[in-house]
Amino acid sequence: MAAQTRALVSTKWLINAVRTNQVGPKLRVLDASVYLPYLKRDAKAEFAQRHIPGASFFDLDACSDRSSGLDLMFMLPDSTGFSRYVGELGVSNDTHVVVYDGSDFGSFSAPRVWWMFRLFGHSSVSVLDGGMRGWMADGGPLTAESSRPERTDFRATLNRSWVKTYEEILENIRTKRVQVVDARVEGRFRGTEPEPRDDVLPGHFPGTINMPFTSFLDDSGKLHGAERLSEMFQEAGVDLQKPLWATCALGITACQVALAAHLLGHPGVCIYDGSWTEFFMKAPPEYIISEGEAKKV
Repeated sequence: MAAQTRALVSTKWLINAVRTNQVGPKLRVLDASVYLPYLKRDAKAEFAQRHIPGASFFDLDACSDRSSGLDLMFMLPDSTGFSRYVGELGVSNDTHVVVYDGSDFGSFSAPRVWWMFRLFGHSSVSVLDGGMRGWMADGGPLTAESSRPERTDFRATLNRSWVKTYEEILENIRTKRVQVVDARVEGRFRGTEPEPRDDVLPGHFPGTINMPFTSFLDDSGKLHGAERLSEMFQEAGVDLQKPLWATCALGITACQVALAAHLLGHPGVCIYDGSWTEFFMKAPPEYIISEGEAKKV
């Protein structure tokens, strides 16, 4: 499945793989759940109570760089850190990785881990379409048993061009060369609903197009089909024949944009890793567009 791995796998496909004992060195299942504080859900505790048999917990916080000085969460680790972390989960360069999360939306943080694997040179990675929500709806087996995979070697090759910085975003605001999609919900984008962090006001930076990550999902939590996804990008005024960058609050739901565009043949959406949280903290007030409270100088 290596080079041609589907970006999405169905619950039916994974249920069959679990029941036929295919989970192992060649197929690793990762629970990448992350919950924002207001949800009052503990991803690790929920994983300990129930998860897909044979799955390991991928801790996005542990597999990150916390050295920014701004207390930014979930920033990308370096190649060495990523290699070490996924090697401990039994993932080698020959492993097909399937990622899911437990979000009520059906998908929240799993696309971030999908994108990270691809960023570090591993194309044999898929998102479980519908996530834990879809898995349970389709009667997939669950367990509380923990299984520790045998450590292996993973060699990462970072595609640095897929990661965008604050400086590159500022430059693009001036030049307007690249289209940028913001995946946060509309209220936070417009500035009328609060951000998860108390020290960050809502709003957006100039030139961004709002495509809330939830809009990519249907009522069952699965991604829309190619035809609908294509319509959505067209309606938003996004040209998938051209370069595309994505942002959100923390660089997580932006990866839903990357996944949807990939399914339509886009060669690779770049992610602003610091996203709105970093931008708000660093940018001068005139770069903050909001219908709500203005940033103080």
